[in-house]
Amino acid sequence: MVSTPLFVLSALPLRVLPFEEVMGRVSTPKQSRAAALLIAPTMIVLAIVIGYPIVRAIWLSFQADKGLDPTTGVFTDGGFAGLEHYLYWTTQRCMSPSGAVSTCPPGVLATDFWPALRITLFFTVVTVALETFLGMWMATVMNRDFKGRGMLRAAVLIPWAIPTAVTAKLWQFIFADHGIINSLLGTHVHWTTDPWAARIAVIIADVWKTTPFMALLILAGLQMIPKDLYEAARVDGASRWQMFTQITMPLVKPALMVAVLFRTLDALRMYDLPVILISSSSNSPTATISQLVVEDMRQNHFNSASALSTLVFLLIFFVAFVMIRFLGADVSGSGDQRIMKRAQRRAQKQARKQQAQTRPAHAKQRKEATR
Repeated sequence: MVSTPLFVLSALPLRVLPFEEVMGRVSTPKQSRAAALLIAPTMIVLAIVIGYPIVRAIWLSFQADKGLDPTTGVFTDGGFAGLEHYLYWTTQRCMSPSGAVSTCPPGVLATDFWPALRITLFFTVVTVALETFLGMWMATVMNRDFKGRGMLRAAVLIPWAIPTAVTAKLWQFIFADHGIINSLLGTHVHWTTDPWAARIAVIIADVWKTTPFMALLILAGLQMIPKDLYEAARVDGASRWQMFTQITMPLVKPALMVAVLFRTLDALRMYDLPVILISSSSNSPTATISQLVVEDMRQNHFNSASALSTLVFLLIFFVAFVMIRFLGADVSGSGDQRIMKRAQRRAQKQARKQQAQTRPAHAKQRKEATR
């Protein structure tokens, strides 16, 4: 009896034909130019909508904020500031109107940068982990054949479809001092004022809202797995756990990692949920980096806010690069062939191992038969 259902993957046709071989011809330079002309308008729009704001924010981050010149008393535009804004956020380096450099005193917005960064990363790690686990469980349930499956799929998407501001106000009523949670638990927890209780409240509200998004993406990956693999695994005597670990997880990993990537990038820029649910103050226990950006802009420090936005952009870019390059988040779809090849190699290795284990028994049987 085969101990792992990966053996059935060895029978799959894993060779993916090139596009030119499928179409029967190689694209000509004329066709390449036509394709470039077709996608040129889209690339121009993306460059304007996405590229220009990023370049503009980076340029503003190196400019000094507008203010009064301490020597002349005249209102000036500021001019080139170099890395002053980046040092202001990362090292809490403040400059007085006279030009003296010192450490920022308590109450200055820059002193909240590192606590906000820790809170942002904490929210990201905890919420994404919980949403991945719950989303995988929900997707597995919704992928089964049962009566009312369509109604369940539609109902699951309701929390995700509700606007975040409405979600925050809804959970604010639930987590009030005399709200539903305290009434059900029989406690008097101050969910919106106690630091750790407030963080737990934000995590619960965020997981409730965005878990359906994870489940939807994972469900799309589960539906791409051929049902024949599970049928063959049952014939081979594989257990449910073996089918899940050896068939489901390897084949759903591309969709799962893409879902984790999208959700991680979304969590790193969290803003409206903690602001509405808890507080908009920059020194609140749930303050994120995005709150500091908005608060700095409210104080008319647009250039330093641009520097902080650039730091957030670099953080998101670094996380996306690590997940795509090292953790297998394949957003282009080119990694499916590599995954299938690795699965085939594991299946062949397992088959050779099983053959090596059964060969002595077969030899012994043949020897006894010859006697």
